[in-house]
Amino acid sequence: MKVKFKALVQFSAIALLAAACSSDPDSAGLEYMPDMYRSPAIEPYVDYGEVRGTIDENKKMEMSARLTPRYTIPYYGTDSETVAMMLPYRRLPGKDFAKSHGLYGAVLSNNADADYEYKLSAMDMNPIKFTSQEQADQVLAAGKALYQANCNHCHGEKGDGQGPMVTAGSFSGAANLKGLTIAEGQMFYSIYYGKGAMGAHASMLNKKEIWTVIHHIRKLQDDTYGKMGADGKFAAAPVAAATPDSIPAKKTK
Repeated sequence: MKVKFKALVQFSAIALLAAACSSDPDSAGLEYMPDMYRSPAIEPYVDYGEVRGTIDENKKMEMSARLTPRYTIPYYGTDSETVAMMLPYRRLPGKDFAKSHGLYGAVLSNNADADYEYKLSAMDMNPIKFTSQEQADQVLAAGKALYQANCNHCHGEKGDGQGPMVTAGSFSGAANLKGLTIAEGQMFYSIYYGKGAMGAHASMLNKKEIWTVIHHIRKLQDDTYGKMGADGKFAAAPVAAATPDSIPAKKTK
């Protein structure tokens, strides 16, 4: 009897192992009791309305995928310049931006002057510096690609404000970037939070990408921008510089 029982156990074990195998070389085979070794931890970026083909109609009607906490900083490596560039933006949107640009829930400036922070941004300089002609060409090429994907439809390929959306009559009021003389920090602020009829692009472009686009905008303003001269210096398109008159002296509520 013991021999028969032992043979039965051995046969069952062999059959179980054989059933778990698969002819598919990419298959891990069947899983038995996955809860014993697979973590049941909640995944914050999963839509629990549909998990592995199982649909929960109640959860489909509410947000189950969670955003990261405010001011969370993703890991950007160990390069100090890149990390500094990607830190949370220190300039605040104007107090009316929640109504005009949909920045609901954002921390807004409490200054009576809605453009107070925008004026301060004139002091911010592009942290992406040209170091060689090859590197400058790479930055400008990347900026052009980002511009074509995110800006061209309104501002136009040449930056003249005559993009397809404008010429088709679907949108009006796109800025002529070729004649834009605001400081590059104010360009960043305008792209990040939006300005006039343009909405905020912070959710579409990260800070490094925005600064890269600004390099391309300056190239549109002056074709010599980004070209190294015989003296080893790079030509710069004319932009407004921060002056004592353009920077608010103090913050007032």
